[in-house]
Amino acid sequence: MFILGTICCRGGSKGVPGKNIKLLNGKPLIAYTIETALQTSLINDVIISTDSIDIANAAKLYGAKVPFMRPNDLATDAASKWPVFIHALEAYEKMFNVEVDYLVDMDVTVPLKNSTDINGAIQKALDDSTVDVVITGYEPERNPYFNMMEILPNGFAEIVKKGDKPIVRRQDAPEVYSLTPAAYVVKKSALYNYEHWSKAKCKIYPIPRERAVDIDTEIDFKIVEFLMNKK
Repeated sequence: MFILGTICCRGGSKGVPGKNIKLLNGKPLIAYTIETALQTSLINDVIISTDSIDIANAAKLYGAKVPFMRPNDLATDAASKWPVFIHALEAYEKMFNVEVDYLVDMDVTVPLKNSTDINGAIQKALDDSTVDVVITGYEPERNPYFNMMEILPNGFAEIVKKGDKPIVRRQDAPEVYSLTPAAYVVKKSALYNYEHWSKAKCKIYPIPRERAVDIDTEIDFKIVEFLMNKK
């Protein structure tokens, strides 16, 4: 069993320019995920997939391997991560003559995750051979069966998910999770059997909301910095 950890981050972030190596509490954002990945006992090796020399250089300073650069066509705004995963896996297998069984992608933008979160998600995948993908998630503030509505073409609003009868207490609503890209554990065969993870047989590995904060804006940086300093 060989489990490859990947940290996929491109250089062209628009929301926060240079986000992946922007300093957070004195360290580049990418450093937190590298440190967590290297501490995760169930991962055999960790590599960076990037098109950016600056990101590659920063990653190497914190002990990560950057054995190859990502092709430009997989580093655009429109590029899905699924083909990025396939490229990373195939390039790694060819370069190191290894057969990968699972790919575990850990997103740079979730710096508060820890190795327990990653190991837990991996173990959940290993415990059930019928599962193709395990994704980290957290219990959300809103539930589509209870207090989320969508606007219909006629302009009226309806509850997003309808049960057989109206749900009047949140605790009676089906369990739902917001996804956080702390970890995507993907069976190798799933990368070729499905065009996207949402088509595969998925399970959720819950992590606490305070470790699931996903940085997308300058405000998110401040929130994470506050949580780090409070901790």
